[in-house]
Amino acid sequence: MAERLGVKHCVAVSSCTSGLTMVLRALGLAGEVIVPSFTFFATGHAVRWNGLRPVFADCDPDTWNVDPADVERKITERTSALLVVHLYGNPCDVEALTRLATRYRLKLVFDGAHAFGSRYRGRPIGQFGDAEVFSLSPTKLLVAGEGGLVTTDDATLAQAIRGMRNYGDTGAYDPDWLGMNARMTEFNAALGLAGLSMVEEKVRRRNQIAQMYTDLLSPLPGLRFQSVHPEDVNTYKDYSVHVTPEQFGLTRDELAAGLLAENIETKKYFYPPLHMQKLYRAFHDPTRNDLAQTEHVTGGILSLPIYESLPDSTIENVADAIWHLARYAAARKEPSLSGRHYHAAVRS
Repeated sequence: MAERLGVKHCVAVSSCTSGLTMVLRALGLAGEVIVPSFTFFATGHAVRWNGLRPVFADCDPDTWNVDPADVERKITERTSALLVVHLYGNPCDVEALTRLATRYRLKLVFDGAHAFGSRYRGRPIGQFGDAEVFSLSPTKLLVAGEGGLVTTDDATLAQAIRGMRNYGDTGAYDPDWLGMNARMTEFNAALGLAGLSMVEEKVRRRNQIAQMYTDLLSPLPGLRFQSVHPEDVNTYKDYSVHVTPEQFGLTRDELAAGLLAENIETKKYFYPPLHMQKLYRAFHDPTRNDLAQTEHVTGGILSLPIYESLPDSTIENVADAIWHLARYAAARKEPSLSGRHYHAAVRS
């Protein structure tokens, strides 16, 4: 993996979550860590398990990744690190975030749970920051059953993670770290290696699926799509659209209900955002921290079916169902929609 990603060290661990938790611990952080609110809650959990305070940054309205300008606004004398996410596999603005980390002398860690196979300006994700951490769980492009990878060019950090994944013991039976049992099993490692040769084809197919969805749905008013820099590669671990109800005619939840009536299951990755979840509300002061863009984007996000074996015909069926729902809403001008009403309309 280290050779493939072009890094000096790659440490196999039990999960992306354990990897993030150990990295933050090994970096000796204190105080506050800036994180995007638009992310899976495991990102925040790694911060809290280390007794650190999460400070939430807003997202960019186009890429949906963390907004570097808002990150800079959140930096204080208490900030010790930036923990940012390549959302859905779409690379962050690595250059801008690296400049911030350098200027303010902060640690920079990338949550790359979705991003094994992504590329930033032609370079593999995994080469940036103090460390990047990947997930190899069943929903990812590289599957090891369960597992994660920590990549870094820092030999001291890599040694610490290797010790921490083994209860903190580096071999002397006298632990150097307060570690845990976070090793990757041999079975998981073998499964991951067996799937490694398929990653590039999976990335290619998912990008093809994403382009099909975008081409079929972009004429519809009220739908927006994640922006990807033309020099980057997004894995599209998830393909999501944003629904603006005033233009589309239905809310995100109404669209999801109509699709479910057609046996098309969708998800809302990731709603609600961290700062609206019960474990994290206490860390958000709305009078001092405006996250309006994150609330707007996540409030309309809908993740459509995507996996490598998804047939073109199914993609077309999903798009057709969304078009039918939009036409029905426009024709009826109704504020809400149930699956029963939808069936009655399209079959009459």
